[in-house]
Amino acid sequence: MSVQTLCQICESAPAEYQCTRCGALVCAAHYDKETGLCTDCATAIRDSPPDR
Repeated sequence: MSVQTLCQICESAPAEYQCTRCGALVCAAHYDKETGLCTDCATAIRDSPPDR
């Protein structure tokens, strides 16, 4: 018997990916394959002011 890790965002779907920024284990719905980030990190980066 194997234990499946659940997505750390929705806590209902199986985790398939790991965010490269925060390390969260997330499901496909909460992972941005283009950036390698979970949706929480992708939103935080998108909403942060640009560096000067």
